[in-house]
Amino acid sequence: MKLKSILNVLFISVILWSCANDKQKTSEVATAKEETEAFDYNVEQFADIKVLRYQIPGWENLTLKEQKLVYYLTQAGLSGRDIMWDQNYRHNLTIRKALEHVYTNYSGDKSTEAWNAFVVYLKRVWFSNGIHHHYSNDKIKPDFNSDYLKEISEATNTVLEGEAFEVIFNDADSKKVNQAKGIDNVGLSAVNFYGEGVTNDDVIGFYKTKKSPNAERPIAFGLNSQLIKEDGQLKERIYKSGGLYGSAIDEVIKWLELAQEVAENEAQGKALGLLIEYYRTGDLQTWDDYNVAWTGATEGNIDYINGFIEVYNDPLGYRGSYESIIEINDFDMSQKMKVLSDNAQWFEDNSTLMDAHKKKNVVGVTYKVVSVAGEAGDASPSTPIGVNLPNANWIRAAVGSKSVSLGNITNAYNNAGGSGRLQEFVHDDEELELEEKYGQLADKLHTALHEVVGHASGQLNPGVGETKETLKNYASTLEEGRADLVALYYQYDVKLQELGLVEDWEAAGRASYDGYIRNGLMMQLVRLNLGDDVEEAHMRNRQWISAWVFEKGQPDNVIEKVTRNGKTYYNINDYAKLRELFGELLRETQRIKSEGDYAAVEALVEGYGVKVDQSIHAEVLERNKQFNSAPYSGFVNPVLVPEKNDAGEIIAITVEQPETFEGQMLDYSKNYNFLPEVN
Repeated sequence: MKLKSILNVLFISVILWSCANDKQKTSEVATAKEETEAFDYNVEQFADIKVLRYQIPGWENLTLKEQKLVYYLTQAGLSGRDIMWDQNYRHNLTIRKALEHVYTNYSGDKSTEAWNAFVVYLKRVWFSNGIHHHYSNDKIKPDFNSDYLKEISEATNTVLEGEAFEVIFNDADSKKVNQAKGIDNVGLSAVNFYGEGVTNDDVIGFYKTKKSPNAERPIAFGLNSQLIKEDGQLKERIYKSGGLYGSAIDEVIKWLELAQEVAENEAQGKALGLLIEYYRTGDLQTWDDYNVAWTGATEGNIDYINGFIEVYNDPLGYRGSYESIIEINDFDMSQKMKVLSDNAQWFEDNSTLMDAHKKKNVVGVTYKVVSVAGEAGDASPSTPIGVNLPNANWIRAAVGSKSVSLGNITNAYNNAGGSGRLQEFVHDDEELELEEKYGQLADKLHTALHEVVGHASGQLNPGVGETKETLKNYASTLEEGRADLVALYYQYDVKLQELGLVEDWEAAGRASYDGYIRNGLMMQLVRLNLGDDVEEAHMRNRQWISAWVFEKGQPDNVIEKVTRNGKTYYNINDYAKLRELFGELLRETQRIKSEGDYAAVEALVEGYGVKVDQSIHAEVLERNKQFNSAPYSGFVNPVLVPEKNDAGEIIAITVEQPETFEGQMLDYSKNYNFLPEVN
């Protein structure tokens, strides 16, 4: 599971700790601050997107062998980049390559509004890994017409025709992932996980016939395949060497083999070997074996995420999107946050869950703060700020999980410049002061609690199927909301202060609650067009949590809706009571998951998480017009440049920063172009 930033450039948590007695680090902190201030985090801004850079702190402290491992893993990740494009939509690669050909070869008038609109459209497509918005899932609408695209295509001898051309301008395939109630979600989603004519019923029926050899260790059927109809029969096309996406997967394997040669230890090498075998065979039992080995490989400076992992892009939650994140451990911060994993059982025992739904033995939860060294696929350019894997419930229960917070990504967000939105939407000076003093720490703790405690918490009832089977299209938002609720419940708890994580648990907890409600009921609406429903899983869960506690707290005026000078604010009057409501909802969401109660999750999400109060939405959009900062942010990746001797051996690796977003995108298309346009 990955935790997306609440509002990427707004109030993102910075990794800072109060070290009042740590006098000896003063000069180090001052030097780090000077380096941070000298680094230019901003690349450019267009449409609703802000592109940033991030640094790789500690790179120079790695050995050459460790740097090679990072380099090889990064190259493996980038080699599969185009898989994500094709998974997102069947015409994406055709469209991207045509648009890039126009962009690099057009010599006509580039001062026109139409050309500028074309460039912005291409950048938006690059950012979203396709023609559908990376967050809303809506098809991106160009601000130029089809005649202009024909004109500049002809001028550059670019061929883009038929459905791939027409879909840019028509209403077909308008939603990448359509989670609407009461429709054929598979048939009305443009995502390329299913072939033409495949329906919800087809998918559900197909996988009902699949039986795991061990029912207590269910295999993630469908995770690494496309389901199509061939001569009226359903058939899987497996992602593997020699199969679907085989030419790119072979490149991934090549680099993983080099990485295995420089693995830090035996456990890491074994995990890499299983990942290579999985890519060669497409065998999902091998994928489980790999995840068990990877979860247990916790030693060393380097770690990574690679594979078909998160299922948010599948309307029914079966198929994994390709992604890669390469991580360098931040030992100092990881040690400070280890306290959460060490106390995971205490959090489980003291939660509001029914006893039958509590784990008696929370095992193997590891939490680290890491520095990202490279990302690809579903993690780039738009990146999570926290990740908890593996996703299989049985592995979490039997072996454990790894939780990471992407420290340098968070740091880049915070140093890229803020905005005045906070002052516009807080209820009063007290709320503003709490946010300014404790908001960043509260966000950091929320991420940690969400990933370490939240996703590791709870268990399914005996005989209940996997969540994607029981809760279907609501599985992702229910799980993310459940993890959020665990975090929220404990953020207003003296235990955090007893563990040394905060100096004032009550003030930090109030800041956390203020920020969550403010965002869930108002601020995240800047990401939607007026009239839109909430579609994205994380946005949905923030709204259904906030709206539910607001409604249930009305008799006691727990959260008060305030109108002042024509503007709406939400003011929390009773934080302790709000915590009780979070706990009550946590108990219910775990019951829904544990029992596989589809009717209940449908009522919860549809009743509180999908529809938007149009008057509030219009007001928020109007109030937001005064701010120039884009609501979404993402990143270019640092470039790792190997230096070789005459024998072709790597003798050093340096880190360079890309100057422009388009430069990196064109470089990626040139150097990691391993798939045909049609797969």
